[in-house]
Amino acid sequence: MHPHPFPSFIILIVPLLGSCQGVATADAGLVSGTAEPPAPAVVNLPLSTLIDSLHLDHKTIRFHVDKSEREFRVFVNDSLLKTYPCVLGEKPVGDKFHQGDRKTPEGTFTFRSKRVHDAWHKFIWVDYPNAESWRRFSERKAQGLIPDAKDIGGEIGIHGVPDGMDHWIDAGQDWTWGCIALKNADVNEIYPFIVPQRTILVVDP
Repeated sequence: MHPHPFPSFIILIVPLLGSCQGVATADAGLVSGTAEPPAPAVVNLPLSTLIDSLHLDHKTIRFHVDKSEREFRVFVNDSLLKTYPCVLGEKPVGDKFHQGDRKTPEGTFTFRSKRVHDAWHKFIWVDYPNAESWRRFSERKAQGLIPDAKDIGGEIGIHGVPDGMDHWIDAGQDWTWGCIALKNADVNEIYPFIVPQRTILVVDP
């Protein structure tokens, strides 16, 4: 569902590998009696470069959205590899109840499909509603929390922004109709690694 209407930085901590310079520094510390472990390296590299250089299995990639932190996190082999800023539906607190409430659904999902999008750069269609979404929806209707006339909704996805509008993400203000929005360059990074019906997305409060 689409909108009306943190600099993007990613930190990966990687242990320094042994090198001529690194060994010399460690030796110097031993001589002086002040040896300390090497400081971690802070790098800012494209996701594909990180996966290749660290020899990681891209098939294990999964995504986690922390709604309270507005962070889109990439995990590989259960290790946090990269983090991107994101924004959410206009009403970011709480699970999605029904169509039109402008909330981003919470839970564990896969993806239905992905495509280039004229307005939103790319659109990665989240598998909402899934079986768990329908279970919650039915329970809430039975409890009188959702009006009988309301539908569960759909067309939730991960997407970018119109060209030149990355500041919509930098502002950190939620504006979508329930989707998860990233900067276009960040969408480009995750896009190749999403396999419909297999890649996992977890959205937490």
